[in-house]
Amino acid sequence: MSCKNPLRLAKNGLFFVSDTALASYNYASYPPRQRAPQTVAILPIMTDSTVIAQTSHWINTVVIGCNFCPFAAKSMLRKSVRCVVIQNATLKSALSSVEDELRYLDQTADIETTLLIFPGQFSDFSDYLDLVEMAEDVTVEQGYEGIYQLASFHPAYCFDGATDDDPANYTNRSPYPMLHLLREDSITKALRHFIDPEGIPARNIAFAQEKGMVYMHSLRAACFEVLGK
Repeated sequence: MSCKNPLRLAKNGLFFVSDTALASYNYASYPPRQRAPQTVAILPIMTDSTVIAQTSHWINTVVIGCNFCPFAAKSMLRKSVRCVVIQNATLKSALSSVEDELRYLDQTADIETTLLIFPGQFSDFSDYLDLVEMAEDVTVEQGYEGIYQLASFHPAYCFDGATDDDPANYTNRSPYPMLHLLREDSITKALRHFIDPEGIPARNIAFAQEKGMVYMHSLRAACFEVLGK
């Protein structure tokens, strides 16, 4: 099944670049699957500190541990990854949070990237894709196109052409629905020192498929054993 809506082209993992940074590197080959609504069970609302602790564990053990993003480790070490938990979000308040965070990043140079986390909402993947599309529109409308980019992560993430039980989906299956805002210039600078960035999506998929569904699922499941302070 191909992606019918060209705006629904999410980027694979915590790493992607603009056309100006690398014209040949295009994540359009890895869009999320557009299909009948799929809903995953969202855990009871946790405290913000627990949600952030679980998300940080996922970044360290899955994103960094599986080397899905070669640049995530440095950002975590620098403590330049900001996690913002949005409890009881509506579509309107979620989009408002995107606007607020774009302005915050503009005013806070030492923060490289932000994860907006929605622990109790957008469990339906199709509804979540609507949020992603609208959030991308907000980024453009607010004049941030080419300055910030948005990546998507969801517990039920499924790439176009993949089955629900394809382990490769776990490259983008996060503990909670979230939106990832990144600075384009940071990615451009990082690319200058990385060999073969075009091969990152294919390597991530191959790694996840080699490890298998049980392994990838267990890595994410371990995140929910972590409690915040």
